[in-house]
Amino acid sequence: MSIITISRGSYSRGETIAKTLAVKLGYECISREVLLEASKDFNIPEVKLVRAIHDAPSILNSFTYGKEKYIAYIEAAILKYVLRDKVVYHGLAGHFFLKNISHVLKVRILADMEERVQREMAKEKIPYKEALRLLKNDDEERRKWSKHLYGIDTWDPSLYDLVIHVKRITADDAVGIIRDTLQLPQFQTTPASQRALEDLALAAEVKATLVGVKPDIEVAAQNGIVYLQLKAAESQESALSRDLERMAKGITGVREVKFQVRPIMPYSE
Repeated sequence: MSIITISRGSYSRGETIAKTLAVKLGYECISREVLLEASKDFNIPEVKLVRAIHDAPSILNSFTYGKEKYIAYIEAAILKYVLRDKVVYHGLAGHFFLKNISHVLKVRILADMEERVQREMAKEKIPYKEALRLLKNDDEERRKWSKHLYGIDTWDPSLYDLVIHVKRITADDAVGIIRDTLQLPQFQTTPASQRALEDLALAAEVKATLVGVKPDIEVAAQNGIVYLQLKAAESQESALSRDLERMAKGITGVREVKFQVRPIMPYSE
């Protein structure tokens, strides 16, 4: 089976397309659930994660290593969900976390601003200018969010396998196009692509567990071996490595931990 990520703006029918597609395929459809999972697993109030999305990057800059911790928690939660396979994820950054997994079909849904404004006016009972202002602000915040956190522009078409403009192509047409594309051999799960996803998910879980102790830590995994790259003062290296190894080995699936510690150079004028 496969995984589908759908990136969309507000009132672009992306959520409708995601939910309809999931029903037709018999897949699970997720979005906000990822925040709930991260909130539960890492003991963070959900409201903080919600604010981090809607107020980023400003809210994250107010916390020490807020950006690093937020990315680690959300990435671990997303990857935990998609490990189940047969998932449609519509939300921010799904295509970013899964960009190197071959059985992921990455889709961007676009809609004309005029149509989006009319939908927001109808739903929120607000005048045209207010709806237009809100949509433009929302688009800009989402774009800034992705650029600040991940260094990517969600409007860049090269990030996606499919970019669908919903106008002459209807939402139902879009569901059919995505479903047909999903049948192509390059989007089928293979033992190698599943192994790559499992390694990615394990590395993400380890990082989310360790980021509170060492926010700048880099983590990779391969077949149960976890590789930790970090900077540490020589006087702290031994004790820190022991603590990190103990924490990492407490995670299911970790067989061995290997370190690459770069010394922190003393400051000199």
